[in-house]
Amino acid sequence: MKKTSKNARGTKSKPVATGQIHPIIIYPFKQPSDYADLEALYGLVARLAAEPENYARPLTVMDRKTFYAMEGNQAFLDFRKNTIARHSEIFDAWCVDTCQMWYEGLGAAFERGIENDIYWLIPGDFNYGTTSGHEVLGGLHDLPEIILELDQDFCVGEIAAGHNNSKSLIDTYGTFALLYTWFPAEAQEIRQFTERPRSEFFAMRHGFLREALMQRWYPYEQTVVMLLQAVFSKKRISRFLVGNISDLPEGRESLAPALQQVERTERVLKSVWRERNQFRGDWIEQYRQIEARSEQVRRAAFTILQNHLT
Repeated sequence: MKKTSKNARGTKSKPVATGQIHPIIIYPFKQPSDYADLEALYGLVARLAAEPENYARPLTVMDRKTFYAMEGNQAFLDFRKNTIARHSEIFDAWCVDTCQMWYEGLGAAFERGIENDIYWLIPGDFNYGTTSGHEVLGGLHDLPEIILELDQDFCVGEIAAGHNNSKSLIDTYGTFALLYTWFPAEAQEIRQFTERPRSEFFAMRHGFLREALMQRWYPYEQTVVMLLQAVFSKKRISRFLVGNISDLPEGRESLAPALQQVERTERVLKSVWRERNQFRGDWIEQYRQIEARSEQVRRAAFTILQNHLT
């Protein structure tokens, strides 16, 4: 089936080099009491594992804190042995945060891959067990296949969310407002390809993953960083519409974590900007000017989020 990608950049007419797809599942940090979402997800993983000609053996990254928190829980141990280990290789790691789990999983898969392979990150903490979740899982394989079919380097998946959804509010008034403050030209280009620059759904080609792994990896908002890296190095970017799915209780974020996400984005963008500009003679003066504007953007975002989320 032919895949489509809205706003793909750099699509070429030359023959496309094919590669194997490496699925990397990020197991939920906090084990849910109901296994319905995970059972649905590993139904997809089982189907992928049954196609070794197209997919490498799926890799599940599990934080050791998750394992030890469930120590002695027979339902968890049975699910780990009979479902996770049956359909994927378990990669156990002590991780500080979710982005380190990404780093561990992507790095391990990269070392097993070759040129033109595709690396597909699948977050495990979404409501896959719902009717819409099943629909999402039914077409989610199109996300990495877009890279193969349209000869792209990076594909970002977008979940469906209304304008008043907390994720949309954070991205509009926090992430993008700050991106336009620190990297205005790059932000404009990123906006052409995605409305969800913090997405946990993405896939990337071997060459671009090599570049990303060799650069500084951030403990949060790493998708934003990779999008900036892709624009800096003129990679071919596309997006994929994931569908209606959520990782939030009742689809809504509370105020405190929403504010924290805006603060984290600002810290990351400040760091990336300094790394790229600190060798200029006038960098500190320019930094202070942008930082002052950035503080105003962050305060405005806080006010908007407070009005909508309380």
